[in-house]
Amino acid sequence: MSFLTSLILLKRRPLGSQQDRRSIRVGIPKFLNVWGTHQFWVGFFKALGVGKIIFSSDTSEEQYRTYGKGRITMDSCYPVKALAGHMGELLYKDINLLFVPMIYSLPSFLRGHVVDTLSCTRVMMSVENIRAGFTRERDEFSQRGISLVSPFVPFGEPELLPKYLWESLKEVIPGLTLEETAKAVEEGFRALSDFEKRMREKSLEIIKWCAKNQRPALLVLARPYHMDPGIGHEIDAEFQPYGYPVLWYNYLPLDDWLLDWLFGKEIRAGIIKSPFDISDVWTSSYSSNTNEIIWGAKFSARLPWITGVIRLSSYECGMDQPTFTPVQKIVESSGTLYFKFGELDETKPAGSIKIRVETIVYYLEKYSKDIIEKKLKRLGPIPKELLT
Repeated sequence: MSFLTSLILLKRRPLGSQQDRRSIRVGIPKFLNVWGTHQFWVGFFKALGVGKIIFSSDTSEEQYRTYGKGRITMDSCYPVKALAGHMGELLYKDINLLFVPMIYSLPSFLRGHVVDTLSCTRVMMSVENIRAGFTRERDEFSQRGISLVSPFVPFGEPELLPKYLWESLKEVIPGLTLEETAKAVEEGFRALSDFEKRMREKSLEIIKWCAKNQRPALLVLARPYHMDPGIGHEIDAEFQPYGYPVLWYNYLPLDDWLLDWLFGKEIRAGIIKSPFDISDVWTSSYSSNTNEIIWGAKFSARLPWITGVIRLSSYECGMDQPTFTPVQKIVESSGTLYFKFGELDETKPAGSIKIRVETIVYYLEKYSKDIIEKKLKRLGPIPKELLT
């Protein structure tokens, strides 16, 4: 069996009969790419009939000090290191199955328009790093009667997903069949799709409000895990008391009429092939999160009411560094304001966030009206759908 298909099975034992899966209590760390796929896992495990699904709490220094200190076996970025605290915390929860997926590729609305939708390799292999810290002296999992399951997860190849998940879970869920796993995968994707649809509808509501009231909004370009208060420091929330709605790039609306308004001229001119084409600005389109950040930058440069973009990045993120200049150029080429909070974990910005937010608000108040007017002139009449 190859490394990628091998599964981390630490002294597993059956967790209940097929007739009584309610005895299975699944713990899932709320970390990294789980922030973008959590609803899939909820739908998947509910379809399998497990008794309980427990997520770890938000990342915090206290969580790491209490549960993760001394568990790191190699240097990595802070979001990866934080997994130690999440896994350690779940060992003290009422679980008997710790599920930490190695997500190789991600589900993405850009699939088919980019080269690939891969995850960061450090992120994917983070569980291997952290697992060693819990087993090098004694097996913390088996001592607590907990099975650690860490399957290879290729969301970008959904036809392969049932096989990998079935192989990882068949020993801890007796009687589990490949067919049943495939149906659970379908339920997982349905739950994820329904959630994303609701989020995109909410984003469209915000954009409609901005259009009707000629009010500006902000767009956050980051990684999904920057939604974690302990990673992203809730910087986006700091702007809401000033009356600025905040959108996230991964939940922007994808309605055909809106994308045609924003990208239609470029498609008809042969500059791009579709609204989701980023090859005009980014040819190395392998990383899923990076691809969506680039696309979000293009969206923000065109939508009139996004007058400011907030870029978040963690300390020494190798995936983000090559994108800083291209993203800034895309955003600022339209006159849209661009603000970057970089190396968040090194700078610990809590004390300075307030000052920076006040500065950003000043620029938004000063320039937003002109930015909206200039963008509208380039696009033409506002679609009736935005004003209804």
